Amino acid sequence: MPYHVKTPAKLNTGDVYWKGNNSWTNVYADRKQFSNVTDATAVKATPVRKNGVTEQPDWLKNATVVEE
Repeated sequence: MPYHVKTPAKLNTGDVYWKGNNSWTNVYADRKQFSNVTDATAVKATPVRKNGVTEQPDWLKNATVVEE
C-alpha cells in the first residue's frame, strides 16, 4: 500500500500534501507517494535547522502519515 504525508493548511482551508524537495501542495494528485510507512514517517520526523537552531516546525509536528 502506498503512503503519503499531509498536514492541516493554514487558515483551516483543508489539508496540504508533501510534494518533496521541502515543499507542500494542495493538489492531491501532486503528492509524493511512499512505498512504505518508514519512508513517510522519516519525512514527518525531519528536523529543520534555522539560524543555528534545530527544531521541528509545526507543519511537520502536525503532519499525519496516511495509508492509501
